[in-house]
Amino acid sequence: MDRIAKQFSYLESKNRKALITYIVAGDPSLDMTDILMHEMVASGADLLELGVPFSDPMAEGPIIQAAHERALLNSVNLTQILETVGRFREEDKDTPVVLMGYANPIEKMGYEKFARAAGDVGLDGVLTVDIPVEEIDFLCNIFAEVGLDSILLVAPTSSEERILRITSKANGFLYSVALTGVTGDKTLDFNQVKNQVISIRQFSDLPVVVGFGIKDAKTAKSIASVSDGVVVGSAIVDCLTQSLGTSSMAIKNVTNLVSAIRVGIDLGAYDL
Repeated sequence: MDRIAKQFSYLESKNRKALITYIVAGDPSLDMTDILMHEMVASGADLLELGVPFSDPMAEGPIIQAAHERALLNSVNLTQILETVGRFREEDKDTPVVLMGYANPIEKMGYEKFARAAGDVGLDGVLTVDIPVEEIDFLCNIFAEVGLDSILLVAPTSSEERILRITSKANGFLYSVALTGVTGDKTLDFNQVKNQVISIRQFSDLPVVVGFGIKDAKTAKSIASVSDGVVVGSAIVDCLTQSLGTSSMAIKNVTNLVSAIRVGIDLGAYDL
């Protein structure tokens, strides 16, 4: 059983929901990324998601766009990010790590070369935002050869036919986008999120996690009650933005937020 499947199986056995935390690799530095990965796990994160800096992150709101820009100013590249994952894996053998990004950096490195390198350092999954499901078979096959999960997005506007197509190709878990728009945008509609998760579960037994717009413990508790987990990104990146230049404060702010969300989710589980 791979790390992602093992983690979700463990969480289910404990009646817990997954907390997936997102930061942009290299924001504000790769050294800080190294530290934050371990600190977020210690604060209650079950899976880690690293954003790959890109010049045109079309799915991202202004907070994460700015983080991409800062990382690019640091000249952070995909090779360095994989090295960061490798260093993390030397100390943490169990926590799944997923890369979230866009096709261009992977294509530039070469799909096969990237897959081999990702497998070698202990990466667990990849979510490529801008490759449509109609064109992703080749990439899923390449990833499968080295044991990488292909994490796919399901949008609020996806028809049942499209959800079926997406779920037939995904593995690891399914990422249900909570709202139309970009990360960190708008206020969530609980009933819409609930209905979308129900729709996805008609077609797949994979865990369904919800992301986009989850900013605090209250929201996370609510959404976790109808899903297998939540993804928190913009709120964490915003903590870093508010503390740029003060590493200790940045770490404290992030870990306090992650801990609060972890408690909120766990309290919600007991309410079910």
